[in-house]
Amino acid sequence: MDNDGHPSVSLRASRRPDRLNNNFEIKVADGGDTFFDSDKSSSDYPIKIIWKRGFIRLLLVGGILWMLLILAVLIFHIWTCQSSLVFLSAICNKDSTVYQMLHTMGLVTPPHRCSIPLANDPEKVIIPEKKSPSKFVQSLSYFEEDDINTNESNSSPLFGGHQSWKQREESFKLKSSMKIHCGFIRNGGAEMSQKDIEYVTKCKFVVASGIFDGYDTPHQPSNVSPRSKKLFCFLMVVDEVSLQFINQNVTVKEDSDGGQWVGIWRIILLKNPPYDEPRRNGKVPKILTHRLFPQAIYSIWIDGKMELIVDPLLMLERYLWRGKNTFAIAQHKHHKNIYEEADSNKRRKRYARPLIDLHMKIYRYEGLEPWTPLKQTKSDVPEGAIIIREHTPLNNLFSCLWFNEVNLFTPRDQLSFGFVVYRLKNNFKFFMFPNCEYNSIFILHPHTREHSSKIEWVKSLNEFKGNNSGLKESRGGLGLWTPYPADLSKVVLPRVARTSKAG
Repeated sequence: MDNDGHPSVSLRASRRPDRLNNNFEIKVADGGDTFFDSDKSSSDYPIKIIWKRGFIRLLLVGGILWMLLILAVLIFHIWTCQSSLVFLSAICNKDSTVYQMLHTMGLVTPPHRCSIPLANDPEKVIIPEKKSPSKFVQSLSYFEEDDINTNESNSSPLFGGHQSWKQREESFKLKSSMKIHCGFIRNGGAEMSQKDIEYVTKCKFVVASGIFDGYDTPHQPSNVSPRSKKLFCFLMVVDEVSLQFINQNVTVKEDSDGGQWVGIWRIILLKNPPYDEPRRNGKVPKILTHRLFPQAIYSIWIDGKMELIVDPLLMLERYLWRGKNTFAIAQHKHHKNIYEEADSNKRRKRYARPLIDLHMKIYRYEGLEPWTPLKQTKSDVPEGAIIIREHTPLNNLFSCLWFNEVNLFTPRDQLSFGFVVYRLKNNFKFFMFPNCEYNSIFILHPHTREHSSKIEWVKSLNEFKGNNSGLKESRGGLGLWTPYPADLSKVVLPRVARTSKAG
């Protein structure tokens, strides 16, 4: 009785397949799938589940393996870039986006020096037959006389001219034909003798350097090939104080035309320095190389405290012709952000602190954002001691605009470079090469004495008043004392993260 009233669990289980069969038979009667099709689908169901689970697991395992592979590649990249072995260091591509990303994240510390991928033989370097095509600007001319309307003070002519704020603003608008301020206003200073003018007219390839206020003596380049010695003019631009110092300390020879030589360097004297500040005077041959040597097609600038140890023809091949560049400059070792560089200049007393702040407020008001990896440039701050360029109209325009900023504001050219790039809306293209290559181009020599100027110690604008009014430069940086056509009092400079001790 109990067995009849309460069927066993095993009996219930044995009846379940019968119910399933009945259901399948009903489907057949209703015109559904046949019994054999239903039986086939029921047997495939567990396989589908297993297949789906396996596929998901396969995706997960594949994703993990792929991430591990990427991580391994990154670790290898970091290892090769940090290695002191030449073979491993050569594998590291310091121009790659990956390297720049790792450097930005702080995972890679660039070495102080690294090997430069130079061509093997200067004799086999092929020099381009044609100049690079000119983009945006076809014709460029310069103001040579001061505009009476802008020279309201009726002062003597200035080397950089009395450029108005409106003229400055218009100069950033690219046109096919342009006329701009670019130094060398008549009777403004920095005159060359006739014998030097005649000599430089034959110079198509130039290595230029400069010494002002007697801070250095010429350092002879090494590893210069016979071909480069014939091809290049090595021109050392000096003022009268430096020429006197050089004559007292090194051997100066004179040729039959009256030209003065120190080894391979032909001395080019600039009479009547245009500025009170020697550092500002040094920017004339450095930035306005195309104005001093108008016949030059290519030029390499190297600061006077440096000894060039790389063949100049190989430098042009590496930094210009190989990548079809027309302007090359090194990336700054510590800073990418102009506002960080400005903070560094204040900390190291490179110029009056309140004037650096005013300079940066003008740039901030005009829209300059702090550098980020989203910008199209590797950095906004260059190492300006070496500049390699082809003298195209656009490059010449850039150099003029860069110089005008140095003329109007502080003489710290590293603060103005990235701003001019920004104002030209990335139409100016340049190659910014790794800092470790930059340090492999030269041997650095100490100055003969330390440079110091009273204006560098100024901490407040009040220090320029009264008896200290003589601290102001009389012929440079006048844009810092000319009323700006906007209210800068509410401009707040971006916060600066001090990322390096050397900063």
